[in-house]
Amino acid sequence: MTLENISCQKSFGGWHKRYRHRSTSLNCDMVFAVYLPPQAEQGEKLPVLYWLSGLTCTDENFMQKAGAHRLAAELGLIIVAPDTSPRGPEVPGDPDGAWDFGLGAGFYLNATQEPYARHYRMHDYVVHELPALVEANFPVSHKRGISGHSMGGHGALVCALRNPGRYQSLSAFAPISNPMACPWGEKALGRYLGEDRSRWREWDASVLMADASERLPILVDQGDRDDFLSNQLKPEALQAAAKAAGHPLTLRLQPGYDHSYYFIASFIDDHLRHHAEALKA
Repeated sequence: MTLENISCQKSFGGWHKRYRHRSTSLNCDMVFAVYLPPQAEQGEKLPVLYWLSGLTCTDENFMQKAGAHRLAAELGLIIVAPDTSPRGPEVPGDPDGAWDFGLGAGFYLNATQEPYARHYRMHDYVVHELPALVEANFPVSHKRGISGHSMGGHGALVCALRNPGRYQSLSAFAPISNPMACPWGEKALGRYLGEDRSRWREWDASVLMADASERLPILVDQGDRDDFLSNQLKPEALQAAAKAAGHPLTLRLQPGYDHSYYFIASFIDDHLRHHAEALKA
């Protein structure tokens, strides 16, 4: 598969690069970003952390705002950030132009309902197609971690819980923990998957945790001044599910922090170290 390099900047001795390619999973052109630390030029095969961003974001938000490059360079972690949904004139968005569904809001699932089923297969893209592309073109090992924010935190949790053995580390910032029971999730799951709520269960981390065959330790940070905390994110549902299943979860409620990238930048080092400890074991 052809990769088109569309930008390149040096950062903390490594390189931040953006690429465009044609996605077979999503039936459109996609852009992703990769941070290659200095060790990537020294012949080492390095572990990869996949970062999934939230509603309305692209690959650029995390790479520009999170402040992750400095420690990733020190730890020898490659970071890959895909877009949050399929893009292009052929891709249907929200019929009313809303920001919380459609373009920029792929929810990291595989849609089954028209007109979304042809393009909205972000789960297959993130879990299978993109890693295969990365592993064929960059000096990476087969050690993978996954993390994300908000909708992307939901995506990270679901990708790991649905694919035991695929990832060796997992974390999230302010994830949508129980999408079956919040307005963002109900809108997205209903339109992408249809009205049968039993089909929604396989895309809800708080439900999947009960039957998870792998107990991958999870680090979650959540700000207590997050405007979306009570009605959209519902970390208490994830905490209850983890306790019932005996799943190792460290959920930290951070006083004074909101939903922004100021919050992510404040705790990204903890998450990078969490991933590095598992990926370099």
